[in-house]
Amino acid sequence: MKAYLDEFKETVDAAFERLMLISEEQSRVPGGEGKWSPKEIIGHLIDSAANNHARFVQAQLYDGFVFSGYEQDKWVTVQAYNDEPWDRLLQLWRHYNLHLLHVMSLIGEEVSGKLRSPHNLHQIAWRAVAEEQPVTLDYLIRDYVDHLKHHLGQISSSVVL
Repeated sequence: MKAYLDEFKETVDAAFERLMLISEEQSRVPGGEGKWSPKEIIGHLIDSAANNHARFVQAQLYDGFVFSGYEQDKWVTVQAYNDEPWDRLLQLWRHYNLHLLHVMSLIGEEVSGKLRSPHNLHQIAWRAVAEEQPVTLDYLIRDYVDHLKHHLGQISSSVVL
């Protein structure tokens, strides 16, 4: 897991440097019809960090592995991320993920690799897992990071620097 967490840190650091090159104006432009702007994507990733932060902690404190979901489009709309300064959103996104990296690094293998059932990752995970298949916290962590990378790729493909 150490190598994976090192890669996560490198992803956050490298993405932050690239994202800082996007202008305030560019950050407000949606990636296409019905798509989010870079600001809204980063806002969604902040929401994802907040929701998964709670899941990562709860999974260490309780045996249950059923977590509440959230309505991502409504969260983005209610918080009006396009009205936030780009640099402030980026700082929050970066620092929240660095904190999550810290939290992840403290999780022992006996906890991260423990098979859990029942779960609701068939409903809340980015890459769903069949309801009858046991899951691990390690899977949830990797799913979170893969989801983050997916959305960073959306920003990279929609903004020309």
